[in-house]
Amino acid sequence: MFLLIISNILSITNAYISYKFFVFRTKGNFLREYARFYVVYGASILFSLILLPLSVELLHIHPVVAQAAIIAITIVISYTGHKNFSFKRNR
Repeated sequence: MFLLIISNILSITNAYISYKFFVFRTKGNFLREYARFYVVYGASILFSLILLPLSVELLHIHPVVAQAAIIAITIVISYTGHKNFSFKRNR
């Protein structure tokens, strides 16, 4: 469990740095953006944790197919969340 937590922190931090400098190219606001980045990832994880069992148990979708669909949806939601919340530019 300890390694799971550490790997999660490292992977989200790596994703944050990549998004900040290569995707959205924002300057400053490191802590605020980093905290918001975690909020978006937290919402994505909750979405997956809720939707996967519902898809498999209630809708009887094969777990691999359900997870693939959820990942596709999560990518769009995550990008939109980061664009409009995590890295929102103040005007």
